Amino acid sequence: MKTTFHRTSTKAFRVVVLCFCASAFLWMYSAAAPAAQSGPYFPPAGAWAKKTPAELGLDPAKLAEAVTYAQSRESNRAMDFSDQETIFGSLLGSVPNIRARTNGVVIYKGYVVAEFGDNTWPDPTYSVAKSMLATVAAIAVRDGKITNLDEPVGATIKDSGYDSPRNAQITWQHHLQQASEWEGNMWGKQDNFIGKEAFGNGEMKPREQMKPGTYYEYNDVRINRFALSLLRAFNKPVPDVFREEVMNVIGASNTWRWIPYHNSFVEINGKKMASVSGGTRWGGGMWINAMDMARFGYLWLRGGKWGDKQVLPPAFVKEALTRSTVANTPDYGYLWWLNTQGKQLPGLPTNAFSANGAGSNTITVSPDHDLVVVWRWHQGNAAEFAKRVVAAIKPGTM
Repeated sequence: MKTTFHRTSTKAFRVVVLCFCASAFLWMYSAAAPAAQSGPYFPPAGAWAKKTPAELGLDPAKLAEAVTYAQSRESNRAMDFSDQETIFGSLLGSVPNIRARTNGVVIYKGYVVAEFGDNTWPDPTYSVAKSMLATVAAIAVRDGKITNLDEPVGATIKDSGYDSPRNAQITWQHHLQQASEWEGNMWGKQDNFIGKEAFGNGEMKPREQMKPGTYYEYNDVRINRFALSLLRAFNKPVPDVFREEVMNVIGASNTWRWIPYHNSFVEINGKKMASVSGGTRWGGGMWINAMDMARFGYLWLRGGKWGDKQVLPPAFVKEALTRSTVANTPDYGYLWWLNTQGKQLPGLPTNAFSANGAGSNTITVSPDHDLVVVWRWHQGNAAEFAKRVVAAIKPGTM
C-alpha cells in the first residue's frame, strides 16, 4: 500500500508541477507579448502592412476594375517635362528630365489593398505642396510660433514684406485661404501674374486688387510669400521642420526632397537658408513618391494623429477642413480642396477632401470610408478613381 500510495502521489505531484509551469509560461508569454491592437493601424517606418481585398470586405473584382481604370488614364504631360515652361512660364528652379508613368496606392482601413505602377519614384507633386505648407503652419500653431491665425503676419515677420498699408492687413489665415491679395515680387515673379514669358499659359488679365481677406485667387507668388514667412517664423528652413516634426514621425522614407529655386535664399542669423515653394510651377518644389504621399494623407485622415502622438492640433485640422467664407472661394479650406457641396469630388461624401497637384498628382481622403487614395500622373477628376474604389466596398463591412 505504501508503494502504491507513493507512486500515485508522485504522479499527482508531477501533474501539479507541469500545470503550474504551463500556467507560469502562459502568464509570462502574455505579459511579454504585445497587447492586441486596439484602434487604427499605423504603419511603421519602412513597411506598410498589406491585406487582400477579401480580408477587409472589398469585392476583389470591382477593386481590380477600379485599378484598371486608374491605369488607363495616363497623364498627357510630357514625360521629359519639356512642356513645363509653355504651361507655367520661365523656370526659377530644376525639373526632372523624366517622370514616372501613372501610379498609385489605395489605403483602406489603414492597410494597403491595391497599388500599381512605380510607387517608389520621387516625382514633383506640384501643388500638393500647398497642403504640406498648411501642415507646417499647423506645427507653427502647435509650437507657439503662430499664436493667432487672425493676427497680421507683419506683427511678427519683420522683413519689409508686410510694410505697405495693403500688406500690413494680411493675416496668417488669409494666406492659408489664398485670400491675402499680397502685393509684391517674390524671387523674380510679380504677384499679378501678367506676362506670357513669366507665367506661360497661366498668365492672368489685369484686375483691381481687393482688400486682403475679401477675394480668393489661386496664386503661387503669394503662396511663396507665405512659405518665406513660415521660414522666418521658425528661423529654420521649412523642409527641416517638415522632416523633423512630420515626415520622420509618420515613418516616411528619406527619398523626398523639397527643392528651392536657384535664387530663393535668405540670410537669417548669419546663415543662408533656402525658402521653398508651394508647388513646382517654376521648378523645384516637393519631389516625393506615392507611398510617402499616402502616409501624409493618412495623417490627415486620422485627424493629425499618428499612433499615440497628436502631431497636428485637432482644432487646426478642423478649421483647415472647413470651407472658407470668402465670397468667391471655391470649395477650399486651409490649402486643402473640400467637397462640402459635392462638386469638387463628385460621387464622394461631402466631408471628403483632397490635395491636388498639376499633372495630375492627387491625394484623396474619404473619412466616411476610412480611405486614402493616391493617384499620380492621371487625367480627370481624382474622384473618378476613388468612387470606383468605394463601389468595391461590400455593404455592411464598414
